[in-house]
Amino acid sequence: MKTAFSVWNGRIAPVFDASQTVLIITGDEEALQEERFEAFECDDPRAKVQRLVAMGVDSLVCGAISRPLACMIEAAGISLNAFIAGELQAIKTAHFTGGLRADAFSMPGCCRRGRGRGFGGGCGLRQGF
Repeated sequence: MKTAFSVWNGRIAPVFDASQTVLIITGDEEALQEERFEAFECDDPRAKVQRLVAMGVDSLVCGAISRPLACMIEAAGISLNAFIAGELQAIKTAHFTGGLRADAFSMPGCCRRGRGRGFGGGCGLRQGF
């Protein structure tokens, strides 16, 4: 499994739409196979999604994200865990131990409890990007 963490300055990037870098982790906490940083070449949302798909990303952990970009990511078959905030190391640990859903990792002002990504439900878009 490959998980991408949108990063900026040692933390989860506050807005994925403007994020320039992701940390790609292959494996899980028990069997970490690879960990590397990858930069996006441009800000185009479709290009970001295509790059994540090309890298074989299964899951994305990020801060705030626009609904259109979130829908494109989900339509591409990538699991999305958005509106996350905090230090990268703490977020990585929480993700791999199942504790990422804790309110302690929700972005300030974000009500995630029982609402998935903070949108109040799914995108309803299941077409290709």
